[in-house]
Amino acid sequence: MATNRRILLSEIPTGKLTEEHFTQDEVELTSPGDGEVLVRTLILSQDAANRAWMQGATYRSALSSGQVMSSGGIAEVVESNVDRFKVGQIVSGDLGWQEYAVIPGHQLTPVKDHDGPLSHSLSLLGVAGLTAYHGLINVPGIHAGEVLLVSAAGGSVGSIVGQIGRIKGAKVIGIAGGTEKCRWVVDELGFDACLDYKDTSAPLRHQLAAVAPDGVDVYFDNTGGDILQTALFAMKMKGRVSCCGAVSMYDGKPSAGPFGVPGLLVTKRLRMEGFIVSDYRDRDNDAYHDLSMWAKQGELKVVEDIIDGLENAPRGLIGLLAGENRGKRMIRVGEPGS
Repeated sequence: MATNRRILLSEIPTGKLTEEHFTQDEVELTSPGDGEVLVRTLILSQDAANRAWMQGATYRSALSSGQVMSSGGIAEVVESNVDRFKVGQIVSGDLGWQEYAVIPGHQLTPVKDHDGPLSHSLSLLGVAGLTAYHGLINVPGIHAGEVLLVSAAGGSVGSIVGQIGRIKGAKVIGIAGGTEKCRWVVDELGFDACLDYKDTSAPLRHQLAAVAPDGVDVYFDNTGGDILQTALFAMKMKGRVSCCGAVSMYDGKPSAGPFGVPGLLVTKRLRMEGFIVSDYRDRDNDAYHDLSMWAKQGELKVVEDIIDGLENAPRGLIGLLAGENRGKRMIRVGEPGS
């Protein structure tokens, strides 16, 4: 009898996430029922939001101890009781950290054909690229000559946001952790500058003032906390803030900030707006067109950080939360047709 290897969230963390919060098991593989599809996992997405799901309900239900760790991903159909899904078809959905999954057909989406590798369905043309595109183009907007500030600039979303800003003619300033990563953000991704929030010799507000003395027009926030605090004080009059995530608040004890809200929003007439990628599903085709074109023309570099092996998913997520990844982190579990 075939089996399914799974990684479970065995305990909800109250502090930093560790590998001890996960366990691995192997269970008998089940067949799909009416309206269900059995899929084999190929690639799993790793996102900071995975940690936020452990803290309580967000835009989705909270995770609980003992369940398979949730994660979106790309899979191959093995057996189908849904007419529109055929054996061998490549699909996306909430697969979880497991080799196989039985999923209702309405929760799966066919993966679009494209010129790049399959992994691009999670990076450039998946949740990372779509979040970056909609979160910049459709939330605050960006215009040539404006100053764009991006936190977590070396991550899956921030690395694309900054490049889109550059393509649109903005001056792009990134924020990342460490001299080496900041150098990479400038040299490889084409940001105009990158500020090291780990640099204890130069407070972030001083670094920002040096490269944007007249202030920031648009801030794309992936971190929350102290970095958001710094950005709010540096915003220009009628500046716009796109709130994508708050990775600094997910793992461990959250900070109390930012302070100055709503005072700063009122005095500077700021617009601060949160979003999730599905808010703009009706504009996904615009994103697919532009992102594909920019990548094909060499204007946008697709950066992927792929780790092999389902067993490495806990380590991969913990490392992502610590900022060790460059670009979109994923876990490769299998190959199509194998």
